[in-house]
Amino acid sequence: MKQYADETISDKLGSLAFVKKGGSDRPRVLLAGHVDEVGFVVSGINEQGFLTFAPLGGWFDQVLLSTRVIVRTQKGDLNGVIAAKPPHLIPPEEANKVITKDNMFIDIGASSSEEAKNMGVRVGDPVVPCSSFTLMKDGEVAMGKAFDDRVGAAIAMETVRRLKTEGINHPNTVYGSATVMEEVGLRGATTIASLVDPDVALVLEVDIAGDVPGIPAGQAQAKIGKGPCIIAMDATMIPNQALKDLAIRVAEENNIPYQLSLVAKGGTDAGRIHIHKIGCPSLVIGVPTRHIHSAASILSLSDVRNSVKLVIELIKRLDAETVRKLTEW
Repeated sequence: MKQYADETISDKLGSLAFVKKGGSDRPRVLLAGHVDEVGFVVSGINEQGFLTFAPLGGWFDQVLLSTRVIVRTQKGDLNGVIAAKPPHLIPPEEANKVITKDNMFIDIGASSSEEAKNMGVRVGDPVVPCSSFTLMKDGEVAMGKAFDDRVGAAIAMETVRRLKTEGINHPNTVYGSATVMEEVGLRGATTIASLVDPDVALVLEVDIAGDVPGIPAGQAQAKIGKGPCIIAMDATMIPNQALKDLAIRVAEENNIPYQLSLVAKGGTDAGRIHIHKIGCPSLVIGVPTRHIHSAASILSLSDVRNSVKLVIELIKRLDAETVRKLTEW
């Protein structure tokens, strides 16, 4: 990415920002997508060499069993699998009960705690799902882990790349950022906002796709393949209404498909960025994604491409006067 940026900056937590200078230093437009993923941390090693673990981020217990994982140790990566008591040995009175993560463990093939420690395992080692990236449906649908939210970071990076390679004029300075620690409390969002001091922010995320069985109409509006979602509200932020309306107008004027969505649970980096200093007008644009916070999420690549288009067209409109009017009450 450095070849497409005028400058690369970073905070002291690990978040990066690639700077693309336009017609003016300000407004500063922050594009934020987080690169951390939900995972685990080793919390203990039992006498038989199995690892107990604690979650990093939100996990639904039912998706964990039989998930292949990688334990990142001081001596290198170890393959493992999340397991529990064999179903054939579960008493009838327990057979229909949900097995919670507290009753699961990670099997790395060790036979004792000493062997596991000799393999390099220590309490505090990070654990991530082991999942391959797969294209489906003639290459237009993708399946893989960590789309939440590496797809958002990818959109930010692709936006910066296209601004540079296509010589797109923009009346501002753009900061395409890859933030850290979103899944454990929006921490990188706080530090990247302090570093960049943005005048306006577009937070690039996934949105929860409701086009799966069992979801009542109106509970989750997003559908994959129907365009990026302009998020009307989530649990951590109500967007700047003028910025939201501008995004809708820009999408319609440029024939970019879009969806309006409301996320009652969960938040994004915007939850911290929009309260930076005395406030930063912010909006979340989400790629509809099925099965987030699992080892196999699914999204449409057309939604990713249209997200980039929408972000670029918005950036072209965010001059000093437009940004000033976003907070003209």
